[in-house]
Amino acid sequence: MHALEHAYIRNRLLSHLPKEEFDNIREMLLPVVLPKGFVLVRANQTIDYVYFLCSGIGSVVTVSAEGQRAEAGMFGREGFSPTSAGVGGTISVHEVLIQVAGEGFKIPLRALLDVLGVSPSFSNLLARFIQTFASQISYTALCNANYQVDERLARWLLMYHDRMNSDEIALTHEFISLMLSVRRPSITNAIHVLEGHKLIRAERGLITIRDRSGLEDFAGSAYGAPEEEYRRLIGPI
Repeated sequence: MHALEHAYIRNRLLSHLPKEEFDNIREMLLPVVLPKGFVLVRANQTIDYVYFLCSGIGSVVTVSAEGQRAEAGMFGREGFSPTSAGVGGTISVHEVLIQVAGEGFKIPLRALLDVLGVSPSFSNLLARFIQTFASQISYTALCNANYQVDERLARWLLMYHDRMNSDEIALTHEFISLMLSVRRPSITNAIHVLEGHKLIRAERGLITIRDRSGLEDFAGSAYGAPEEEYRRLIGPI
Protein backbone atom coordinates (compact mmCIF):
# COMPACT_ATOMS: atom_id res chain seq x y z
CA MET A 1 0.00 0.00 0.00
CA HIS A 2 2.95 2.34 0.57
CA ALA A 3 3.64 2.09 -3.19
CA LEU A 4 0.22 3.56 -4.04
CA GLU A 5 0.85 6.64 -6.16
CA HIS A 6 -1.59 9.51 -6.47
CA ALA A 7 -0.75 9.98 -10.15
CA TYR A 8 -1.94 6.46 -11.01
CA ILE A 9 -5.31 6.56 -9.26
CA ARG A 10 -8.04 6.07 -11.86
CA ASN A 11 -10.97 7.01 -9.66
CA ARG A 12 -11.90 10.57 -10.64
CA LEU A 13 -12.63 11.79 -7.12
CA LEU A 14 -9.45 10.40 -5.60
CA SER A 15 -7.37 11.71 -8.48
CA HIS A 16 -8.75 15.24 -7.91
CA LEU A 17 -7.56 15.35 -4.31
CA PRO A 18 -4.60 17.60 -3.50
CA LYS A 19 -1.60 15.36 -2.86
CA GLU A 20 -1.40 16.29 0.81
CA GLU A 21 -5.00 15.25 1.39
CA PHE A 22 -4.53 12.09 -0.65
CA ASP A 23 -1.58 11.25 1.60
CA ASN A 24 -3.93 11.53 4.59
CA ILE A 25 -6.08 8.68 3.29
CA ARG A 26 -3.42 6.62 1.48
CA GLU A 27 -3.16 4.03 4.25
CA MET A 28 -6.94 3.68 4.45
CA LEU A 29 -7.37 2.73 0.78
CA LEU A 30 -7.76 -1.03 0.60
CA PRO A 31 -7.49 -2.43 -2.95
CA VAL A 32 -10.40 -4.66 -3.87
CA VAL A 33 -11.43 -6.81 -6.83
CA LEU A 34 -15.15 -6.50 -7.55
CA PRO A 35 -16.72 -9.41 -9.46
CA LYS A 36 -20.05 -9.10 -11.24
CA GLY A 37 -22.91 -9.51 -8.80
CA PHE A 38 -20.88 -8.56 -5.74
CA VAL A 39 -23.07 -6.66 -3.26
CA LEU A 40 -21.41 -3.60 -1.74
CA VAL A 41 -24.27 -3.06 0.69
CA ARG A 42 -27.83 -4.31 1.00
CA ALA A 43 -30.84 -2.04 1.30
CA ASN A 44 -31.49 -0.67 4.79
CA GLN A 45 -28.35 -2.29 6.15
CA THR A 46 -25.37 -0.82 7.97
CA ILE A 47 -22.57 0.47 5.75
CA ASP A 48 -19.25 -1.24 6.52
CA TYR A 49 -17.14 0.12 3.66
CA VAL A 50 -17.28 2.94 1.14
CA TYR A 51 -16.14 2.01 -2.37
CA PHE A 52 -14.27 4.05 -4.98
CA LEU A 53 -14.29 2.24 -8.32
CA CYS A 54 -11.39 2.51 -10.75
CA SER A 55 -13.04 0.26 -13.34
CA GLY A 56 -16.33 -1.56 -13.75
CA ILE A 57 -19.84 -0.27 -13.06
CA GLY A 58 -21.96 -0.35 -9.95
CA SER A 59 -25.75 -0.25 -9.85
CA VAL A 60 -27.77 1.53 -7.16
CA VAL A 61 -31.07 -0.31 -6.80
CA THR A 62 -34.24 0.62 -4.96
CA VAL A 63 -35.87 -2.41 -3.32
CA SER A 64 -39.46 -2.36 -2.03
CA ALA A 65 -40.67 -4.21 1.05
CA GLU A 66 -42.27 -6.74 -1.33
CA GLY A 67 -38.96 -7.32 -3.10
CA GLN A 68 -39.65 -5.30 -6.25
CA ARG A 69 -36.46 -3.86 -7.69
CA ALA A 70 -35.59 -0.94 -9.96
CA GLU A 71 -32.29 0.70 -10.79
CA ALA A 72 -32.12 4.27 -9.48
CA GLY A 73 -28.68 5.06 -10.89
CA MET A 74 -25.25 3.79 -11.88
CA PHE A 75 -21.71 4.83 -11.09
CA GLY A 76 -18.18 3.89 -12.04
CA ARG A 77 -14.74 5.48 -11.87
CA GLU A 78 -16.35 8.94 -11.57
CA GLY A 79 -17.75 8.40 -8.09
CA PHE A 80 -18.21 6.45 -4.89
CA SER A 81 -20.90 4.50 -3.08
CA PRO A 82 -22.86 4.28 -0.82
CA THR A 83 -23.34 8.04 -1.16
CA SER A 84 -25.07 8.48 2.21
CA ALA A 85 -21.68 7.90 3.83
CA GLY A 86 -20.49 11.18 2.32
CA VAL A 87 -22.84 13.12 4.58
CA GLY A 88 -22.25 11.02 7.69
CA GLY A 89 -24.88 8.36 7.08
CA THR A 90 -24.35 4.86 8.41
CA ILE A 91 -27.31 3.10 6.75
CA SER A 92 -27.84 2.63 3.00
CA VAL A 93 -31.39 3.09 1.73
CA HIS A 94 -30.41 1.36 -1.54
CA GLU A 95 -28.83 -1.92 -2.47
CA VAL A 96 -25.57 -1.36 -4.30
CA LEU A 97 -24.09 -4.13 -6.44
CA ILE A 98 -21.55 -4.57 -9.19
CA GLN A 99 -23.06 -5.01 -12.66
CA VAL A 100 -19.77 -4.92 -14.60
CA ALA A 101 -16.75 -6.49 -12.91
CA GLY A 102 -13.91 -4.17 -12.02
CA GLU A 103 -11.61 -3.09 -9.26
CA GLY A 104 -11.07 -0.17 -6.96
CA PHE A 105 -10.58 0.75 -3.33
CA LYS A 106 -12.64 0.54 -0.20
CA ILE A 107 -12.36 2.56 3.00
CA PRO A 108 -13.88 1.46 6.33
CA LEU A 109 -16.82 3.74 7.07
CA ARG A 110 -15.51 4.87 10.44
CA ALA A 111 -12.15 5.80 8.94
CA LEU A 112 -13.87 7.77 6.18
CA LEU A 113 -16.06 9.71 8.61
CA ASP A 114 -13.01 10.57 10.73
CA VAL A 115 -11.01 11.87 7.78
CA LEU A 116 -13.83 13.98 6.32
CA GLY A 117 -13.61 16.29 9.31
CA VAL A 118 -9.97 17.16 8.62
CA SER A 119 -9.92 16.95 4.79
CA PRO A 120 -12.03 19.82 3.39
CA SER A 121 -11.23 19.08 -0.26
CA PHE A 122 -12.22 15.42 0.17
CA SER A 123 -15.47 16.35 1.92
CA ASN A 124 -16.25 18.91 -0.78
CA LEU A 125 -15.58 16.43 -3.61
CA LEU A 126 -17.89 13.84 -2.08
CA ALA A 127 -20.60 16.47 -1.61
CA ARG A 128 -20.29 17.55 -5.25
CA PHE A 129 -20.58 13.98 -6.43
CA ILE A 130 -23.66 13.43 -4.26
CA GLN A 131 -25.25 16.43 -5.99
CA THR A 132 -24.49 15.04 -9.45
CA PHE A 133 -25.75 11.60 -8.49
CA ALA A 134 -28.99 13.10 -7.13
CA SER A 135 -29.37 14.76 -10.53
CA GLN A 136 -28.91 11.40 -12.26
CA ILE A 137 -31.53 9.75 -10.04
CA SER A 138 -34.01 12.57 -10.70
CA TYR A 139 -33.55 12.14 -14.45
CA THR A 140 -34.10 8.40 -14.13
CA ALA A 141 -37.46 9.14 -12.52
CA LEU A 142 -38.27 11.71 -15.24
CA CYS A 143 -37.34 9.30 -18.04
CA ASN A 144 -39.31 6.42 -16.53
CA ALA A 145 -42.42 8.60 -16.48
CA ASN A 146 -42.12 10.48 -19.77
CA TYR A 147 -39.89 8.74 -22.31
CA GLN A 148 -40.34 5.73 -24.56
CA VAL A 149 -38.45 2.55 -23.75
CA ASP A 150 -36.15 2.92 -26.77
CA GLU A 151 -35.16 6.45 -25.65
CA ARG A 152 -34.57 5.22 -22.10
CA LEU A 153 -32.46 2.38 -23.45
CA ALA A 154 -30.42 4.83 -25.53
CA ARG A 155 -29.79 6.93 -22.41
CA TRP A 156 -28.82 3.88 -20.38
CA LEU A 157 -26.38 2.64 -23.02
CA LEU A 158 -24.79 6.10 -23.25
CA MET A 159 -24.31 6.15 -19.48
CA TYR A 160 -22.72 2.72 -19.69
CA HIS A 161 -20.48 3.87 -22.54
CA ASP A 162 -19.36 6.91 -20.52
CA ARG A 163 -17.96 4.63 -17.84
CA MET A 164 -16.32 1.98 -20.04
CA ASN A 165 -13.27 1.95 -22.28
CA SER A 166 -14.92 -0.14 -24.97
CA ASP A 167 -17.73 0.11 -27.51
CA GLU A 168 -18.71 -3.46 -26.62
CA ILE A 169 -21.06 -3.94 -23.69
CA ALA A 170 -21.76 -7.43 -22.35
CA LEU A 171 -25.44 -7.38 -21.37
CA THR A 172 -28.39 -9.73 -21.63
CA HIS A 173 -31.92 -8.59 -22.48
CA GLU A 174 -33.07 -10.02 -19.16
CA PHE A 175 -30.58 -7.92 -17.19
CA ILE A 176 -31.46 -4.73 -19.08
CA SER A 177 -35.17 -5.34 -18.50
CA LEU A 178 -34.50 -5.65 -14.76
CA MET A 179 -32.46 -2.45 -14.68
CA LEU A 180 -34.99 -0.43 -16.71
CA SER A 181 -38.00 -1.99 -14.94
CA VAL A 182 -39.76 -3.04 -18.13
CA ARG A 183 -40.75 -6.40 -19.56
CA ARG A 184 -38.14 -8.27 -21.56
CA PRO A 185 -40.11 -8.15 -24.86
CA SER A 186 -40.13 -4.35 -24.59
CA ILE A 187 -36.32 -4.37 -24.33
CA THR A 188 -36.06 -6.66 -27.35
CA ASN A 189 -38.25 -4.29 -29.35
CA ALA A 190 -36.24 -1.25 -28.23
CA ILE A 191 -32.99 -2.94 -29.23
CA HIS A 192 -34.46 -3.66 -32.67
CA VAL A 193 -35.36 0.03 -33.02
CA LEU A 194 -31.82 1.15 -32.18
CA GLU A 195 -30.40 -1.49 -34.52
CA GLY A 196 -32.72 -0.30 -37.27
CA HIS A 197 -31.24 3.18 -36.96
CA LYS A 198 -27.76 1.60 -37.12
CA LEU A 199 -26.89 3.02 -33.71
CA ILE A 200 -25.97 -0.32 -32.13
CA ARG A 201 -25.34 -3.93 -33.10
CA ALA A 202 -26.82 -6.59 -30.84
CA GLU A 203 -25.68 -10.18 -30.53
CA ARG A 204 -26.40 -12.73 -27.84
CA GLY A 205 -25.25 -11.16 -24.59
CA LEU A 206 -23.36 -8.35 -26.35
CA ILE A 207 -24.28 -4.85 -27.55
CA THR A 208 -21.83 -2.82 -29.64
CA ILE A 209 -22.13 0.96 -29.89
CA ARG A 210 -21.85 1.84 -33.61
CA ASP A 211 -22.81 5.52 -33.65
CA ARG A 212 -22.28 7.39 -30.38
CA SER A 213 -23.39 10.80 -31.66
CA GLY A 214 -26.45 9.27 -33.33
CA LEU A 215 -27.35 7.55 -30.06
CA GLU A 216 -27.14 10.91 -28.27
CA ASP A 217 -29.43 12.47 -30.86
CA PHE A 218 -31.90 9.61 -30.46
CA ALA A 219 -31.92 9.90 -26.65
CA GLY A 220 -32.54 13.63 -26.93
CA SER A 221 -33.09 15.42 -23.62
CA ALA A 222 -33.29 12.09 -21.77
CA TYR A 223 -29.49 12.16 -21.70
CA GLY A 224 -26.99 14.89 -20.94
CA ALA A 225 -28.13 17.14 -18.10
CA PRO A 226 -26.68 15.10 -15.19
CA GLU A 227 -23.51 14.51 -17.23
CA GLU A 228 -23.13 18.25 -17.78
CA GLU A 229 -23.70 18.81 -14.06
CA TYR A 230 -20.84 16.40 -13.33
CA ARG A 231 -18.52 18.16 -15.77
CA ARG A 232 -19.41 21.53 -14.25
CA LEU A 233 -18.89 20.49 -10.65
CA ILE A 234 -16.06 17.94 -10.96
CA GLY A 235 -14.72 17.41 -14.48
CA PRO A 236 -14.87 14.81 -17.28
CA ILE A 237 -16.53 11.53 -16.41
